[in-house]
Amino acid sequence: MSAGATRPVPLLLLLAATAVHCAAARAGSAAVSGNAEWYQLEDFARTDKIDAHVHVHGPAARFMAQAMADNFRILTINVDSPDFPPLAEQQREAVALRAQYPGWVAFAATFSTDGFQSPGWSAAVVRHIDAARAQGAVGVKVWKNIGMVLRDTDGSYVMPDDPRLEPVFAHLEREHIVLLGHQAEPLNCWLPPQKMTVRSDLEYFRGHPQYYMYEHPEMPTHDAILAARDRMLRAHPQLRFDGVHLASLEWDVARVAAFLDAFPQAVVDLAARLVHLEYQAAGDPDKVRRFLIRYQDRILYGSDLGYGPAESSAAEIATLHSDWLNDWRFLTTSEPMHSPDFPAAFHGLRLPRAVIDKIYRDNAEALFHAWPAHAPR
Repeated sequence: MSAGATRPVPLLLLLAATAVHCAAARAGSAAVSGNAEWYQLEDFARTDKIDAHVHVHGPAARFMAQAMADNFRILTINVDSPDFPPLAEQQREAVALRAQYPGWVAFAATFSTDGFQSPGWSAAVVRHIDAARAQGAVGVKVWKNIGMVLRDTDGSYVMPDDPRLEPVFAHLEREHIVLLGHQAEPLNCWLPPQKMTVRSDLEYFRGHPQYYMYEHPEMPTHDAILAARDRMLRAHPQLRFDGVHLASLEWDVARVAAFLDAFPQAVVDLAARLVHLEYQAAGDPDKVRRFLIRYQDRILYGSDLGYGPAESSAAEIATLHSDWLNDWRFLTTSEPMHSPDFPAAFHGLRLPRAVIDKIYRDNAEALFHAWPAHAPR
């Protein structure tokens, strides 16, 4: 074993931890604060939760130890990204992680755009999806390279409603497989730096200039990419669709609401976009709170946290915990808060406990059917 490597959790310890987790779930409200309507900050680690959007690579023993300590089951999502390991490696590692942590880990597969121009590409992708399902995949990710990277033979960008993608989406719809869609980027991606609303977007696009659309006016617009996605969804009205990252409509909860109203089979997740809700809450907290309560059945908690073999220091694990805890603080308490992403102060939204349970657990369980059922809480 190389220096710095972490040892797998022994099976007996894992089974014991899982038994403790299930017992805590059965204990229900007795395990959390006495207030039946609201959670408190101290309820965080005692409450059964799901992070429905992470990217975990490698054995991840330290990551999983923290997730289990914080009472988080996870959905790790494979992505056709050059920043991630090769897809075959991502698939192997996701399958291994699910086997090593039964009841704690689920995964979503993805597919490669290599060979997109070849006549047999769509059929090969369908076979790949079916093979991934046989290995336990509970969904399939389509990434922003559709609309922002992949080009046709004439140089035009391939959009989400391209006819060559149709057999893939039709198969997902027919087989009731969840499609996790990351199309476009935050609207900040199309804005000059001085008009961006949150610092993290500015830093991301400084580090990934190839995706900074403001500097690439020849590339598709935000509206064009999302219009193509929406045409695809209208063509597949029964497709179970998870619009990750607030469906790339993060700058205004009213736009997210309109998307959900237009597509009854769709849900959204909060991954890497909770900061945009905090930004809006600094100006109109009631609007954000009303949105989350109204659409409580169609919102999933997700963090977009990434973890690889090199990310195992104590400081990195502490950051993982603090990020999860700060999100809980914003959604469950009314505490005054500040974000390093923007100067204005804001308060937590103090959502009712029933809403928190749906966003943090029940909606993901209902959509993915990925984790063992628990006794009533």
